[in-house]
Amino acid sequence: MNQISFHAIKIFISSPVGLVEMITPMHRFRSSAHKVFVRMLSSSTENLPGLVDPTDKVCEIMASPSSPGLELLLDQSGLRVPPESAETVLKRFENAGMLAYRFFLWAQKQRNFSHSVNTYHTMIGSLAKIRQYRIMWDLVAAMQRGRLLNVETFCIIMRRYARAKKVEETIYTFNIMDKYGVSPNLAAFNGLLGALCKSKNVRKAQQVFDQMSYQFEPDAKSYSILLEGWGRAPDLPKMREVYRGMVNKGCEPDIVTYGIMVDALCKAGRTEEAVDLVQEMSSRGCPPTSFIYSALVYAYGVEKKIENAVSAFLAMERSGIKPDVVVYNALIKAFCLVDKYENAFRVEEDMMEKGISPDSRTYNIILTSMISAGQTKEAYNVFRTMIKRRDCEPDSDTYTMMIKMFFKTDKPEKALKVWKYMKLKQFVPTMHIFAVLINGLCEKGEVDQACMLFEDMIEKGIRPSGSTFGKLRHLLLKEGREDVLKFLVGKINDLVEEPADN
Repeated sequence: MNQISFHAIKIFISSPVGLVEMITPMHRFRSSAHKVFVRMLSSSTENLPGLVDPTDKVCEIMASPSSPGLELLLDQSGLRVPPESAETVLKRFENAGMLAYRFFLWAQKQRNFSHSVNTYHTMIGSLAKIRQYRIMWDLVAAMQRGRLLNVETFCIIMRRYARAKKVEETIYTFNIMDKYGVSPNLAAFNGLLGALCKSKNVRKAQQVFDQMSYQFEPDAKSYSILLEGWGRAPDLPKMREVYRGMVNKGCEPDIVTYGIMVDALCKAGRTEEAVDLVQEMSSRGCPPTSFIYSALVYAYGVEKKIENAVSAFLAMERSGIKPDVVVYNALIKAFCLVDKYENAFRVEEDMMEKGISPDSRTYNIILTSMISAGQTKEAYNVFRTMIKRRDCEPDSDTYTMMIKMFFKTDKPEKALKVWKYMKLKQFVPTMHIFAVLINGLCEKGEVDQACMLFEDMIEKGIRPSGSTFGKLRHLLLKEGREDVLKFLVGKINDLVEEPADN
């Protein structure tokens, strides 16, 4: 097989019916004229600063199938990208690590251009997500030369290493801060504890705390991080032990501390104990927040005690606490758990009447419940409602569950329409979205489309999981298409050959 892109043999996927309005001939004419006008302006952006924002045009170029010629396309566009636009572009494409990195390198070659600290941080997080650690450390060295390093830089790296289950590398990052001219302080220490706890390494975090607490005097945040870690474990006796140690050290618990403990007790099914703790808070002059009430509402919902959930919500309002989207989401979840969707939608209406916009999690809660209950048609209608709203865009979880739902209900054409809609919205897919789509296509025997998406995934710098590649490999071998398999293996090797470890 010739070394050509699968984009050249891409199968046409029609625009999603009901998701995108049909474009009229007059609209197409206006769109073409507009594009010509934008090109005319963008070529002289340097002479007319501020007249044209290049962000959307750059994103359009990066989302195009011609990513191998990305740098050439950017050069030919005549665009000059200011640092604030580069920051926005990289934020949008942080799921496409190597593609984002190519833009990062192109942008910094512009005359009189310097990336901001935030841009470096976004790029470091993006590269670490796909385990391109040596390139990540090259950027750290560049930040050092530019005197841009700070504690947050190392906290980002610690979080990424911890999520990848690289515990030793997480601690190593903390220990070498001094070598880069950044002195580790209490914020860095808390960053290390937080990275370990959030990646379910609370025992290691406790060990680090016990060994290093003499260097850094722990504050309420240090203890709260450990409390949250043990609460998620869950290990309530150990959580209570840390709490006692905190009080004995003279470190007064704050509202965050109480919130963590109430949340942990609720999730462990100890709702009554959580209620007692809320009463203790009030007696100590530390009134509960909407987050604490949301934990109670959620707990009662899980227990399917819907009356208690509603009572907790009303008690919060009576106490003068204004509900936020988090507590509303908890109440919606409670109604969904008992299949009372009409009530859930009434809660959503109440939110909007009070000026609180639903977020993607609001809809994801409803979608998850409906899909689990087999109400796929109703779920699709909720999704359609969601995308019509301008203030609530679907997120990666939304797209993942919708694509998965359509494959499970033997409607691959609708899964592909959701994918097409994502592309029209310039939403950069995550590895999980790619995996769900590729796996679904493999199960349907759609090997050409699966290969096309697999290549697209690699070109965006997203490293495929072993299981996803295994399914595609099995299908290709079954069809006797070793040449295609060899082509894709070469693509993977090109990506992996980029230095991946420090």
